[in-house]
Amino acid sequence: MQNIYKFNRYELFTEMSQLAATHGSFDLSLGLPDFDIDERLKLFLKEAVDSNTHNYAPLEGNPLLIENIIHFNKNRKNSIQHTKEEITVVPCATFALFTALKCIVNLGDEVIIIEPAYYTYGPSVTLNGAVPVYCTLNNDFTIDWENVQHSISPKTKAIIVNSPQNPTGKIFSQADWNQLYKIIKDQEIYVISEEIYDLYCYDNREHFSSFIHPELKKRTFCIFSFGKMLHISGWKVSYMLASEELTSKFRFHQQYISYGVNAPAQYALAKFLEVFVPSEMQQIMQKKRDLLHELIKDTPLMIEQKSNGSIFQIINFRNISNKMTDIQFAKWLTVDKKVACLPLSAFYNSKQDSNYIRVSFAKKDSLIIEALEHLRKAL
Repeated sequence: MQNIYKFNRYELFTEMSQLAATHGSFDLSLGLPDFDIDERLKLFLKEAVDSNTHNYAPLEGNPLLIENIIHFNKNRKNSIQHTKEEITVVPCATFALFTALKCIVNLGDEVIIIEPAYYTYGPSVTLNGAVPVYCTLNNDFTIDWENVQHSISPKTKAIIVNSPQNPTGKIFSQADWNQLYKIIKDQEIYVISEEIYDLYCYDNREHFSSFIHPELKKRTFCIFSFGKMLHISGWKVSYMLASEELTSKFRFHQQYISYGVNAPAQYALAKFLEVFVPSEMQQIMQKKRDLLHELIKDTPLMIEQKSNGSIFQIINFRNISNKMTDIQFAKWLTVDKKVACLPLSAFYNSKQDSNYIRVSFAKKDSLIIEALEHLRKAL
């Protein structure tokens, strides 16, 4: 088994956040929203606490929450149709990805990871006894399907995909899902599709779920997150869609790991879905992205492509330094210039450096304005 502790990228994530706190920097490094949640969520959670919701919820999830998720997904612009037998409420997206891998991989199998990618993917593969195979996006962060095809071997058992993607903000189109299915249709290869930023697609772009594809859905674990959707990550409630066969395998493992999920939070989310208007949340986040984009024009930093989705923006810093690595630059910006970010190389296995940093715009407008005004003066 590979040594997953050789370079723990999580340490870099925490280090940057700690540097921001230590040096009093404006913290745009992590995707942790600093603005308040919807007041109705608080009221529904209080209602749950005042009611009899303190015992275990069913393993598959609160029946009302499942019913309302089915209704919510059916009413999307690009409708996702599924039954209650194809949905499982889970503690978080990382748990869902890890447990999905447990259902399908054996010792020595290979799992393709499209990178840059979130730091938990590789360790999740390795801890399940499989081997991560990294497939790198093009320089403009588009996907090279020939490269994906060449990454597949007789040992390939799964491909991990993230759309809208953290950190690049790229979104899989319907054509992308069709192309992926075309590549794997004649082999026993599964897809783990993390779609936790599904609400956050900008400039009239649309979210197309892997679960819409009539054939791909038969071999897909499709993961969503209420934590990301409603910026309530501490509530620890997500959900996963899969075929009945894969759901049965998934629940078999879940019963021995977490069993059910936070019962009061499930009740509150079930009630909230009955009044929730997704476009309102999307519009709030798009305005924050646009605010960041406008203000950064007054600095030497350069946005080559506006984020299409997620809550992150990739920024080229080479107008400021050609000598520093992206890790050195991120630390310099955080400590000396008082604005915290993450180096893009933190999301790669195959690269130790890049031309980019990543920032989160899921912050109060005042923080974005103050941070960028400070950079305008400091750079």
